[in-house]
Amino acid sequence: MTPSQTTTAPDLMPAKIVYGLYAVGYVVALTTLVGVIYAYVARGRDPVLDSHLTFQIRTFWISLAIAILAFVTMVVGIGFLIWAFLAIWGLIRVISGFLLANDGKPITGTKHFGIMAY
Repeated sequence: MTPSQTTTAPDLMPAKIVYGLYAVGYVVALTTLVGVIYAYVARGRDPVLDSHLTFQIRTFWISLAIAILAFVTMVVGIGFLIWAFLAIWGLIRVISGFLLANDGKPITGTKHFGIMAY
């Protein structure tokens, strides 16, 4: 390749920051809210970045819905199992997405019932 034909890797730092905020959200929940806001603001720069940000935004909203379901069903005891599922589901999504972002790859879909990004 000549210098004029070189391609630059997309800047995925915003996605990595959001993944980090989501990971810290397991200890300080407020960082998850900051992460989703940042994901909305950072969209529109690059298609590869947008694939990660869309995945992260979906992760937030699905997590919120599952958390509400877990909270409501805690009365009958099943909520605790749903909380455990949510913790594992979210952690796998954050890790798999971060690894793809770290490699400069887009998210093309999910596998294993939406748990893992590929």
